[in-house]
Amino acid sequence: MVIVDFRVAGFFRRADFIFSKKGSTFAFCKPMYTPEQQKKLIESTSSFLKKVAAHQMPVEQMEPLRDLIRFHEWKYYVESNPVISDTEYDRLYQALKELEERHPDLVTPDSPTQRVSSGLSKEFPEVKHLVPMLSLDNSYDEQDLIAWDERVRKLVEKEDIVYCVEPKYDGAGISLVYEKDQLIRGATRGDGSVGEDITVNLRQLRSIPLSARFSGYDIARIEIRGECLINKKSFKKINEQRLEDGLPLFANARNTASGGLRILDPKEVGRRGLEAFLYHVSVAEDPKGRDLLRGQLISHSHLIKMLHACGFKTPQQEIKICHGIEAVIREVHAFEAKRDSLDYEIDGLVIKVDDLKQQEHCGYTAHHPRWAIAFKFKAKQATTVLKQVEFQVGRTGAITPVAKLEPVELAGVTIRSISMFNEDFIQEKDLRIGDRVLIERAGDVIPYIVKSIPEARTGNEKHIHFPNTCPSCHKASLEKPEGEANWRCTNPHCPAQVVERLIHFVSKDAMDIKGLGAAILLSFVEAGLLETIPDLYHLDYNRIATMEGWKEKSIQNLKHAVEASKHQPLHRVLFGLGIRFVGETTAKKLAEAVRDIEELGDLSPEALMGMEDVGEKVAQSIYDYFHNAENLKMIASLRKSGVNMIQLKSATQQEGRLNGKTFLFTGTLHMKRSDAEKMVEENGGKILGSVSAKLNYLVVGEDAGSKLEKAKKIPSVQVISEEAFLALLP
Repeated sequence: MVIVDFRVAGFFRRADFIFSKKGSTFAFCKPMYTPEQQKKLIESTSSFLKKVAAHQMPVEQMEPLRDLIRFHEWKYYVESNPVISDTEYDRLYQALKELEERHPDLVTPDSPTQRVSSGLSKEFPEVKHLVPMLSLDNSYDEQDLIAWDERVRKLVEKEDIVYCVEPKYDGAGISLVYEKDQLIRGATRGDGSVGEDITVNLRQLRSIPLSARFSGYDIARIEIRGECLINKKSFKKINEQRLEDGLPLFANARNTASGGLRILDPKEVGRRGLEAFLYHVSVAEDPKGRDLLRGQLISHSHLIKMLHACGFKTPQQEIKICHGIEAVIREVHAFEAKRDSLDYEIDGLVIKVDDLKQQEHCGYTAHHPRWAIAFKFKAKQATTVLKQVEFQVGRTGAITPVAKLEPVELAGVTIRSISMFNEDFIQEKDLRIGDRVLIERAGDVIPYIVKSIPEARTGNEKHIHFPNTCPSCHKASLEKPEGEANWRCTNPHCPAQVVERLIHFVSKDAMDIKGLGAAILLSFVEAGLLETIPDLYHLDYNRIATMEGWKEKSIQNLKHAVEASKHQPLHRVLFGLGIRFVGETTAKKLAEAVRDIEELGDLSPEALMGMEDVGEKVAQSIYDYFHNAENLKMIASLRKSGVNMIQLKSATQQEGRLNGKTFLFTGTLHMKRSDAEKMVEENGGKILGSVSAKLNYLVVGEDAGSKLEKAKKIPSVQVISEEAFLALLP
């Protein structure tokens, strides 16, 4: 490639992003890493890992090692396409850390090890944005967009307007400032003019480069805007963990992201799973302080490409360029239809005039730019009345208050009940019987009470009082263990706990005993047929035949289902036992670590903590469970009944048609996704959580979304239909 200084030829930029003075825009953004560079870095990874393993990492390799780690962070956090395992990344990172500890004088500010601050911030100082962060004008229907388009065309005095349509992420707004390629400041939106300086926290986000090659575009100082988000899968995992820990669930990903940015402990920010999407350049100055955004014909969409080429996570893959408002409206309808299939929560779309000079002609009001508008999707919030509260008892004895609501339609579902989690949640929200409350349902997240509306109170509302004794057995007084948020019934024979434990044990993800729903289990318990889990394998079928609704065929089906459950793999048995804090993933890890379930009783808490994803609290819970005489008696009874208690082969040793192959499903399938994933695992395959070079097959159904687009860019991933997937099975 010939490098020419285009200043001589009537241009005033060189290199890979060229602006014309006369009206045409030439834009060629070099990728962050070319295919050749990526190949070279991937190949060099093996060499570096060998040096790390042999403890032969010379100090001269410090900067190349930094570059290699930056590359792998970019592949993982920006491209969502890792090419090494987490363990291999950790080895490289630790090697760099050790090198820098031996040579502190060679540590650079943008080193991957310098993200984490050593101390706690006591407060976040205020900082003024270089350019105010204005709000957006909102629209809710096609007529709003048409009227806005008419105003834009009048302002720019042109009929043919090119618009850029991009997701309106439902996150927390941020502003980043880079000088001489280094991140020098990160701030919250605040009131639009002044935000809070949260640089130390934003440095924890690996999707934000500590340095970026803006100098390659003659940019000496730049202010870019974006949004901090938590993707749906991460948010779901966070709430699942909070549920296990007896903590109130977070209302939505947006509030969780916003709150996460302002956590005083930067290390905790790094654990929150935040990602940053950057989508706007508000300031760009050359080394002489000249404004590069004014008087130069360049488009918003090309600036997004530039940010992406500099290593930022951007909405580039979701951006659509539309010629005219009719094309915009078509795109709006298409986007809304696939809204719930996206990896992140969005509450609408942002439509922008793509040409920056036309943006300048449109100008601003005191509140918003005239060249952009937000199209808001249908609300996922509603208000209703909290009529009464019921207290339910879970399988671990946790008492959960459940709000009974005046029925209300929300996102296509009628909401009548919502969990209020625990007493602290009620007090924090100041919820009362009779209150008008705001509720929310985002994506596939369970409905949640956002807040009460005190302004609507009449004086007849009543405070909610927690019971002193168990609402199920009416015997045990409630206890609240130190460090936990839930009150618990301590009576292991409490009827509600018995039923909930049975429901969990027979569930699809555990022993999968079909035909035993919650109502049937309750009827069996009330009839005295069931009291403990082992009783499932000693049911009195003659007596069941006398019960209403049971005939010979349904009884035979139940017998077969119970018998089949005896042969479930060990990890399903472990999950079905309902050990506190042990979910499906942890159960699999435990099963792979032993030959027989009894061996778990021989492991100390320290040994258990040596397993992947097993922390102190989980390890202690497992240890306590296998040192409880009543639990051991139950396990012995299950074994005597013929239930499998042995790990015959680890998940990685399973034999089958799909042995060693990895799968991921996307879109709407004809079968249940959980059934499809079970088929993969039963045949020796493995389910991955995202599209990456480690993926062998992406199975696509109808309305496949961003996963399909990512997979098309990775040659090693085979995209197949549901029918083709079924053909792979025996």
